[in-house]
Amino acid sequence: MNILVINAGSSSLKYQLIDMTTESILAKGLCERIGINGSNIEQKAGGKLYKKTLPLKNHVEAFGALVDALTDAEYGAVPDLSSIGAAGHRVVHGAEAFTGSVLIDDTVMQALRDNIPLAPLHNPANIMGIEACRAVMPDVPMVAVFDTAFHQTMPRRAYLYGLPYEYYEQYKIRRYGFHGTSHRYVTARAAQLLGRPIEQLKLISCHMGNGSSFAAVEGGRSIDTTMGLTPLEGLIMGTRSGDIDPTVIEMLMTSTGMSLADVMSVLNKRSGLLGLSAGLSSDWRDVKIGAQTGNDAALRAAEVFAYRAKKYIGGYIAAMNGCDAILFTAGIGENDSFARALILKGMEYLGITLDPERNQTREEALISADESRVKVFVVPTNEELAIARDTLALTGTIYTRYHSPAIERSLV
Repeated sequence: MNILVINAGSSSLKYQLIDMTTESILAKGLCERIGINGSNIEQKAGGKLYKKTLPLKNHVEAFGALVDALTDAEYGAVPDLSSIGAAGHRVVHGAEAFTGSVLIDDTVMQALRDNIPLAPLHNPANIMGIEACRAVMPDVPMVAVFDTAFHQTMPRRAYLYGLPYEYYEQYKIRRYGFHGTSHRYVTARAAQLLGRPIEQLKLISCHMGNGSSFAAVEGGRSIDTTMGLTPLEGLIMGTRSGDIDPTVIEMLMTSTGMSLADVMSVLNKRSGLLGLSAGLSSDWRDVKIGAQTGNDAALRAAEVFAYRAKKYIGGYIAAMNGCDAILFTAGIGENDSFARALILKGMEYLGITLDPERNQTREEALISADESRVKVFVVPTNEELAIARDTLALTGTIYTRYHSPAIERSLV
């Protein structure tokens, strides 16, 4: 069964077509600048590159271009749409309505709309992607896979804010967490690497990219995570501030004359590594080079970034009363030995010791020293595969029902 995995943004559409019999990627593509001049599509399939600049006024047109690319006689991956058994959609915010992935129907779509106030930048784009896919492929069953669902196992002591409880009751203001699909995938993979049932493990998953979040996962269940109501809370990120005193917002408005929208833009788009490095870069790679070559602003940003991460790891070890393994994943976590070493430096008291040579890897590997009581791994994430697996689990029976040879013969 071939499954199309879709990650829709406001002006972009990422996709992968995965053959679930082998869990291999048949095609991988991106539609960019949807609704903007210069829109284009780029796809890799079978070692061939398909690239075309064409007007994509909306997501429906982008999906049409996606289908044309997937079924192109020379550059495509499948002969026609009948080769696609189901579609899995990444959805950022499911709030408390969804504790797992679900088949998409009109009730689910209304719930996604109801959750727009909790994710005003992300959910509308996800909804547009689903609606466009349904318009182009109306007979293909579809599944929504939520970033927030994995964290719905957090106990109330972890997800409640210290606000009047009525605000949670009336407006559902609480901590939700994100990157759940990634945390779920890497912790399951870590259990395989450790050769132990995940139900017996205490794990800390460190998803570090331009957006970063850590999760404490005990017995395969998320018990805490760094992001909150929105992805702004928690760690220092590329352009996000992470945790701050809320009074900072009032002080900036009073001192600078900025509006609330202006201040929120600063916290989301001008802070983090970018702000701490005095505008040098939001990209960790640039900050690292600066820190290693004597740029004080870059060193400052790197130190704050690593210190905040270290505190969360220590806190999660305390919350779980121990830790079996720490897992580094995503762009920074998988690829940057300097970041991993900076974060875990000086944590030997807690039983964490890196092996400097093992740490020089960008592949799945054990990177802790033999004497380290807590194992440390690099575990490349694969959110697309996790989405495809959920989609297969929820739609496989439907696909078999309508595509079995016996039924096809009866229709001839």
